[in-house]
Amino acid sequence: MIFPAVARRAPALKPLARLSALSLCFIATGANANANANANANEQVLPTITVTGARFASDPALTPIGATVITAADMRRAGVADVNQAIRKIGGVYGRQSLDSSPDFGLDLRGFGANSSQNLVIMLDGVRLSESELGNGVLSSIPIETVERIEIIRGGASVLFGEGATGGVIQVVTRRPQANTRRGTLRAEGGQFGYGDLRASFAQSWNGFALDAAIGKQRTDNYRAHSGFEQTNLSAGAQWAYADGRIGVRLDSARQKTEFPGSLTLAQFERNPRQASTLKDFGSLDSDRINAFAEHRIGALDLAAELSHRQKTVDSTYFFDFGSGEFASPLGYDSSQTQFSPRLRHLAQLPGMLNELVAGVDLIKWNRVTRSDFSKADASQQSRAVYVRNELKWDAAHNARLAIGARHESFDKDTLDALGSSYVSEQSQNAWEVQGSVNLASATSVYARMGRSFRVPNVDENAFRSSKGVLQIQTSRDLELGVTFGGPALGLTARAFRHALTNEIFYDPTLNGFGANTNLDPTERRGVELDAHADLAPGLRLTGQLQHVNARFTAGPNAGNDMVLVPKNVLTSRLSWNPAGGHSADVGVQWVASQRYGSDFSNTCGARVPSYATIDARYARQIGAWEFALAGMNLADKQHFSNAFGCRSAIYPSDGRQLKVSARYDF
Repeated sequence: MIFPAVARRAPALKPLARLSALSLCFIATGANANANANANANEQVLPTITVTGARFASDPALTPIGATVITAADMRRAGVADVNQAIRKIGGVYGRQSLDSSPDFGLDLRGFGANSSQNLVIMLDGVRLSESELGNGVLSSIPIETVERIEIIRGGASVLFGEGATGGVIQVVTRRPQANTRRGTLRAEGGQFGYGDLRASFAQSWNGFALDAAIGKQRTDNYRAHSGFEQTNLSAGAQWAYADGRIGVRLDSARQKTEFPGSLTLAQFERNPRQASTLKDFGSLDSDRINAFAEHRIGALDLAAELSHRQKTVDSTYFFDFGSGEFASPLGYDSSQTQFSPRLRHLAQLPGMLNELVAGVDLIKWNRVTRSDFSKADASQQSRAVYVRNELKWDAAHNARLAIGARHESFDKDTLDALGSSYVSEQSQNAWEVQGSVNLASATSVYARMGRSFRVPNVDENAFRSSKGVLQIQTSRDLELGVTFGGPALGLTARAFRHALTNEIFYDPTLNGFGANTNLDPTERRGVELDAHADLAPGLRLTGQLQHVNARFTAGPNAGNDMVLVPKNVLTSRLSWNPAGGHSADVGVQWVASQRYGSDFSNTCGARVPSYATIDARYARQIGAWEFALAGMNLADKQHFSNAFGCRSAIYPSDGRQLKVSARYDF
């Protein structure tokens, strides 16, 4: 989660501009699976879930083109504590330290800087978790013991996943119990800075019926002063699988409390990066979600739907001192969101070809009531989308595939504020994509993707905007070419991409003297990505990822200038040792190049956010059902920062060195 309002004392950000950005996404299910239509109901085996790019459990031959997959074995071997950490450390995705003391770093696919979270869609078992306000998806609340794999789909994907998918999509796929099985995990971890984490999960199935539950409690004082964080989350679900489908329900609840340490100037950071500039600001979040899903097969036709409802309450208090005395300013809101997503798929085996046709509707209703001394905004948004995508696979020898898809989505927005501005807006947008792949040889394949993606301004961005009317919809023309060499033991994937953006939505701290959200002049993201892996010896594996991106203005007064807070290069490498005998070790390095400060649109600051490298490592010993581990983060204790919204100011320091020990018991 994120409280960008904590940046209020930085010259580049104001609290109102990001007040509502505390957004918590929880464990939800809705993954799509097909039961064996020929099985007897009393012998029904719960299906293995394989959520892929088509929002359905897919044939293995139709897995997402060009996707990066992180398996449960990868996560267990690296000893990552949560899903967000797995995406950064194993997937090589660049992440920025959160502003609100939480472990949920802002994830950045394709170099979208401070607005990276709004250009990324996060899915959990096929259910969209992104909402109609600013903020990061809170992946740390997903019990990592329940995750089967994570799929990272880079690049424009608005056809299937809607607005905000220009940078890409991250899909988290959880495990499901097999018939008549039981599994559970108890885990405890402790470390420096008052860190403590207790978790328990359990799943039981009887023929077609299954129950599961997970609970977790985490607290830490964190690296900086006045940056304590507490989180409690509970998730429970039930499902019934029958011969031709399944139905189920999941309840999720989370409670968070956090302290805001505020930002520093460069001089303050150099003197003591652990200090706080705000010593009293704090906040909390309560969120509850229920999700019901159903799937049914009729011959060659699969039908599926999810109906979800989420209630969220956010409260925060900020203290101001203008010389005449200190006063507290409480801010908060209550919001709810209801989503209904029915869809269908027809999978046909044609002569020499496999064809998958997917079509669906996404209906979302969202509303929010603000509570503060300076805003009484009642805001709402309704969106309606229809999409269709067809993929054809032929020529088994070369695994040739071609997919074409389109989406139309409309948005009705309104805000009524007795203490501020009000507006009513109707907007709509189209997305399309064409992609294909072919094997040139047994160990070499190429693919190409092109299309149009979009992002809609949310209520927070429209509330503090530079224009008289609402902000325009951001659009992107997307192009990607890729090639893959090798196989499981030795391989390389290379991708070249370009996103040409019009009306990019961005917070410009230089506008109006205090900053505002605006539509930028045309911009682009152009670059190369490399993913490589090699088995150096039995039990010894080396992996690496490189992202090189040139993010710049292509027109207007800043034409040719670099975009802010985008490192040109991010290099991640990991060496894993997993021999027989219960021992395992893992060490990783990430190097991040320098980047422009957050207010430096003119590229005239005269300084950059410095480059940095961090090292983490873990050793674990397996003894029967027990695992004991020692882990270290930022082992070289590198003093660095990734968020800096002013020139040499508005800096949020990143964490220093931390050591942790853990014990885990599987049953």
